[in-house]
Amino acid sequence: MALSDFYAINSHYKTRLSLSFKNSHGEPLLALASAVDLLQTVGVEAIIGGNSLLEAKLLAEVGEKAKVPVISLNSPISSSLSKYSHLIQATHDSASEAKGIATFLHGFDWNTVALVYEDDDDWRDTMQLFTNHFHENGVGILSKVGFTVSSSKSFMMDQLRKLKDLGATVFLVHLSQRIATQLFPCAGKLGMMGEGFAWILTVKSMNSFHENTDDFAKEAMEGVVGFKSYIPMSKELHNFTLRWRKSLPFEENVGSETTRLSISGVWAHDIAWALARAVEVSARMMPNVSSTLLEAIRESRFKGLSGDFQLDDKKLLSHKFEIVNMIGSGDRRVGFWNSNGSFSNRRHLSSTHNKLETIIWPGGSTQSPKGEKSKRKKLRVLVTSSNRFPRLMKVWTNPVTNDTIIEGFCIEVFLASIAPFNYEVEYIPWRNGSNYDNLAYALYSQKDKYDAAVGDITITPNRSMYVDFTMPFTEMGLGIVAPKERSMWVFFRPLTPDLWITSAAFFVLTGIIVWLIERSENTEFQGSWSQQIGVMLWFGFSTLVYAHRERLKHNLSRFVVTVWVFAVLILTASYTATLTSMMTVQQIRFNANEDYVGHLSGSLIANVALTSSSLRVMRSKGLNSSEDYAQALLNKTVSFVVDEMPYLKVLLGEHPAHFLMVKTQCTTSGFGFVCIPRHHQYPYFSSSSFDMLTKTMFQMFQKGHELVQNVSREISDLRKMEKLNEMEKRWFEKQLPYTTDDTSNPITLYRFRGLFIITGVSFAFAIAVLVILCLRDTWEAVMNSVKIFLLQRLRHFRILFARTIHPNPLDDAIGENAVRSNGST
Repeated sequence: MALSDFYAINSHYKTRLSLSFKNSHGEPLLALASAVDLLQTVGVEAIIGGNSLLEAKLLAEVGEKAKVPVISLNSPISSSLSKYSHLIQATHDSASEAKGIATFLHGFDWNTVALVYEDDDDWRDTMQLFTNHFHENGVGILSKVGFTVSSSKSFMMDQLRKLKDLGATVFLVHLSQRIATQLFPCAGKLGMMGEGFAWILTVKSMNSFHENTDDFAKEAMEGVVGFKSYIPMSKELHNFTLRWRKSLPFEENVGSETTRLSISGVWAHDIAWALARAVEVSARMMPNVSSTLLEAIRESRFKGLSGDFQLDDKKLLSHKFEIVNMIGSGDRRVGFWNSNGSFSNRRHLSSTHNKLETIIWPGGSTQSPKGEKSKRKKLRVLVTSSNRFPRLMKVWTNPVTNDTIIEGFCIEVFLASIAPFNYEVEYIPWRNGSNYDNLAYALYSQKDKYDAAVGDITITPNRSMYVDFTMPFTEMGLGIVAPKERSMWVFFRPLTPDLWITSAAFFVLTGIIVWLIERSENTEFQGSWSQQIGVMLWFGFSTLVYAHRERLKHNLSRFVVTVWVFAVLILTASYTATLTSMMTVQQIRFNANEDYVGHLSGSLIANVALTSSSLRVMRSKGLNSSEDYAQALLNKTVSFVVDEMPYLKVLLGEHPAHFLMVKTQCTTSGFGFVCIPRHHQYPYFSSSSFDMLTKTMFQMFQKGHELVQNVSREISDLRKMEKLNEMEKRWFEKQLPYTTDDTSNPITLYRFRGLFIITGVSFAFAIAVLVILCLRDTWEAVMNSVKIFLLQRLRHFRILFARTIHPNPLDDAIGENAVRSNGST
């Protein structure tokens, strides 16, 4: 219908948009298969569809690969969709909605609200927006309850009953139509749809309600208030709706109950017009207009059924909302939420008349509910009070007021994570030392005294069987801290002594070989012996910085220098990299037989870690606080400290100039808060196996306690919003300068043996060639000398032989004279 109207108005357009339909039935995989089929068989140039987050993601992936626009209607805004450049969304502005609901709650002086949400991935980002706005505006979240499409009525009844027992009277409902129509009959049976209760539906819920929702479901929602995307009524929208109603099958239009087009229908109409305009623009290739279909859609500007059509960062957002009150089988508009931050009971949203029409609440009363009933629950919390690491946890008594004061990173995280749930906290210091096995046992065995525990509590599999731990709120693992190196001879450390000696020998050898090759022809290598030795050594070491100025005349010497310069390049680059690493991140190398290792006294994790195969040491020393750590490291009582990351963060935060984290090992799980179990026996805690240990900072509650999941979720939100990082910086003062495991190890001769073998073979080859050339030039002279020498030896042998046979003195004399005479000639 939209395209028919468009081309009736723009009959002069040369293009016509053709639609191909596939029904995904709300199944993401079927939507993906349908999109691929349409691309391959029909060759579509744009895709409209994808109401859920997963469906939108899958279609967006297809759009990225095929380079075609994907237009999603009513899918949730999510940061995970921002990476898709070909995705366009038509939906409502969740940030404006969250602000409006928070303002609405404040308008009735409601300080707490219970959240009832759909437990899926689609609208989690929206729920986070609600939570953030509520925190910023001082609205506490009493509790959160999640339902799915498979949730049974009995499960809904149980969860709603728990909310009622908590004293909840104001509820924010963030559900799809299918779940919401099951929720309110259950609430009615529990008496939660009567006077004194308030139910507020989000845009997600209201936009998904159709005109054909059965009357029983609508009547069960009597008195509910909902936020709905605002579509201004116009003559064009009225006429289009009339024609659309007439086009429906008779059975769907009986009684003319279908009076309005759905929000998604209005957006679909405007998207179709924008697409038709973009196709025409792309086909015309008009000057100064984008030639691609995607860019043409983004640049579309016109007045549609939903108002002014204009994309904002690839999104068609509805910023304005109408507030409706469910009465009987229909709804009544009571006002508007203006995007500038005010309510109005007038149609013109520019009005600043901050007032709503009278609302009829559940039970038929026009008097607004008073909010949460005075039934604030007390939380009895054990707090660790050893005060060994005050930045993590410090418990002390004010001498003036005699009040117990709790400070530290752990307690700040705990208070932030339970803030939305409106609990009154009673702190009970744990005075029985740092053995938290006993603390866990006390929580388990004395459920009537304690509800939770907060502090630097170790999590082990044994304990987790009997108490519940929340999500960790600190970094996981063990670390090693050592004093920073401050030696003035650090520049020698990148190379081992044998590599220094070998490198120096090759520098000298290079100069000698070049001198041997060049001295016979090159005057720069000639002169007195002292000059020749100086040139020989200078030339060899000048190759280190490529500063040799002597000109080489022999190709053989050039070959030797080329090979050696290549080796020098590798050596200098490796030296520079290793020295840089050592100057910034010193690597620890410890001798288990000589060095003492510091650890937290009584720490189960540290003791087991130091006896494990990966970090085995023979001599260890127990220390009690971060100051003990610092003093022992500075006076060299211990060579390094092994402990869990939170403790080491305190040490490094207090002494950032003196110590450095030189190694980390992810063998633990962090710190958290702990809960007491309800139905278990308590066995002996075993600490014999390192593999059975995990640790980080946790919060601990009774097993099955309703706060476990809620607090874990809040911790996750704190981490996502980077509030945990802000707390860590505030308490630990400095982020850790981590190192890697082997980047700063000295370079050994063994690692470069291949380089020196290549260089040595090259040198040997050069010497062999030099010897052959020298022998060739002096071969004849050498052979003559050898011949004369051999003849002299032969004659001498003949004379000796003759004297032996004829021992005549005269002959001997004559012979000697003859030989002497012959030798003189």
